[in-house]
Amino acid sequence: MSNLEKILIDKNNCKSVWFMRQAGRYLPEFKKIRINNPNFVQLCLDSELSAEITLQPIERFNIDSAIIFSDILMVPFALGQKVEFIKNYGPILDNFNLKKFLNNDKISFTQKLHPVYRAIEITRKKLDKSKSLISFIGAPWTLLIYMLGAKDGKKKINFEKIKSKEFEVNVILDKLNEYLCIHIENQINSGANVVQIFDSWAGLIPKKNLPNYCYIPNLKIVEFCKRNKIPVICFPRGLQENYKEFNKIVKPDGLNLDYELDPIWAKKNLTNVVLQGGLDPKALLLTDEEIKKKASKYLNVFNDIPYVFNLGHGLLPETDPNKLGRLIKFYREYK
Repeated sequence: MSNLEKILIDKNNCKSVWFMRQAGRYLPEFKKIRINNPNFVQLCLDSELSAEITLQPIERFNIDSAIIFSDILMVPFALGQKVEFIKNYGPILDNFNLKKFLNNDKISFTQKLHPVYRAIEITRKKLDKSKSLISFIGAPWTLLIYMLGAKDGKKKINFEKIKSKEFEVNVILDKLNEYLCIHIENQINSGANVVQIFDSWAGLIPKKNLPNYCYIPNLKIVEFCKRNKIPVICFPRGLQENYKEFNKIVKPDGLNLDYELDPIWAKKNLTNVVLQGGLDPKALLLTDEEIKKKASKYLNVFNDIPYVFNLGHGLLPETDPNKLGRLIKFYREYK
């Protein structure tokens, strides 16, 4: 049994459930807090509120794991890049300055993110000892896309912009790896016991460039986690059949499936790893019977291997919390 199985999967009934973005935008109790805290970055830096938000889905659903309320872009913020979240648009970062980026140091980086670590400490003290506390980071490639402003629509990037600055990009990726490992270590030392790496834009990388921009950066962080006995889950969203090569090279403890991946293919091709997730978040906008049907597909396929019930991406803002509650109940009663 892997360290991840020991921490995430219940020993008595071999079941485990949590959801990406379970703390936040779809919950009425979160919306009450958000109204009075319009600055998202500052909300993430409010240790008491961050801990409270983290625990809201635990209190409502009694799910098996908490994931700290924060954001992957807190790392660029701590490295000196201004980050703003614009309603109905998303995050905006100011122009990237390589010299300023390279002049960062471990002490100031850690100090800027101290409120995040404090939130983890508060959460761990209040969280039932039987439940795991998950921390997370954005993978170097995904952070790079935001930092350089290389997104070109929802499903495209300006890859020529990346290729034209190849040397600079490789320097940034290496430096990000250093700070991300510091961030992981600080979160674990504060009380988290699992880390998930979100490579949200991995699927936008041309296949020939996957080793340099996806596999190797993730591998370096996974190797750091393994050296330090930190269970690690990877989520290289959008890789399709390249999930297999990713798993073979990176060898994470856990692998989160996205909703475009066929679960039967995943079970056959992704071995020696704890599988997690896969269900399309849009399924939760359907009727209860349709939700159960779609969830059953994953539960039937993965019923005889280590599997953590989750989604193939984060919960949508329009999700009805009551439907989520009924899905959790269905999962726990599923034979």
